[in-house]
Amino acid sequence: MDLTRRQLLAAAAGGGAVIGGGKAVDNVFLGYDRLTGTNLQRQDLDPLVAERLYPSGERVATVDGYRITQDDGVVSVRDGDGDGDEPIASFDPSTADPEDAAAVDEDLGLADGPLEQLVADLGALEAGDVQFRYDSYPDFFDLVAASEDRPYTVSALRGRRSVNATLIEGFANADPTDPEAIVEGLVDGFREHTFYDVPRYAAGSVEDNVIFGLRDLRQYFESSTDFASITDGGNTGLFCYELTRRSVDALQAVHATEQTTPVFAGYVKDDRHKHVYTIVASAIREDGALVVPVTFVDYTHSTLYDDLRLRWLLGEGLDAYDARHRATSVDWYR
Repeated sequence: MDLTRRQLLAAAAGGGAVIGGGKAVDNVFLGYDRLTGTNLQRQDLDPLVAERLYPSGERVATVDGYRITQDDGVVSVRDGDGDGDEPIASFDPSTADPEDAAAVDEDLGLADGPLEQLVADLGALEAGDVQFRYDSYPDFFDLVAASEDRPYTVSALRGRRSVNATLIEGFANADPTDPEAIVEGLVDGFREHTFYDVPRYAAGSVEDNVIFGLRDLRQYFESSTDFASITDGGNTGLFCYELTRRSVDALQAVHATEQTTPVFAGYVKDDRHKHVYTIVASAIREDGALVVPVTFVDYTHSTLYDDLRLRWLLGEGLDAYDARHRATSVDWYR
């Protein structure tokens, strides 16, 4: 027998309501404080953020006609746009002297010293000689804007980048070179073009807690979740991990050297609450030392609580560096 959405939701409201309601309370309210858990403001986040933070292996930048890449821990510079030519110079940041990289920057006339920046920063990161600094997203952007930013290092640390910047500009109604505007613009973009997929969540609750996996009920509510599908009306809703992935795509839609405050982004998993949300980071130098500023945002909260008119309960929910979020692991969509 085929089950309609109405039947699924009725089941969730009936036999599954007690279990689902209890799980919802558990997911929203419990496990964040001193007695029943922890949160981002109490956790030691450094090991989680640092664990998988390493260069992506993709092309870093093209500067003054020279192609800079990072592959398996080695930074190289090549002439032109081809892929098969031998490198002019290569550096292993774990052992190379940044001054040697700076000499190559000068010989090739590379503006802003990209090789020196990469060798110095990636070497410091590999050696663990880095300070992580956590704050709300407005303070995060203020810090990066006022500091010596490191766009080539940010580019090397990014994961996949494949979304058209023009599409992001229209979706978020914001300039994709301004990541703070994108962070805020995505709130209205998600609210306008999609919603948190409550029907799929309800179907999953019935599947997991009422019929105990005897049938795949989520399949009736699944649809494409890329930006093109969302904007053309072909999407029926997003889950937390899909909202997070789209936010990472948007924040990395233009090259780090083109951004007003260069950022890279990834995802935070909270296994306790089966939740995923966005981590945003950058790289700066303070008094010669490498600093990685970090913040967190949550588009599930800013979308779901608006859809259900629950802003009075937990607020807008965009800024996630608070006592209502916790982390089990961090990764970067490589």
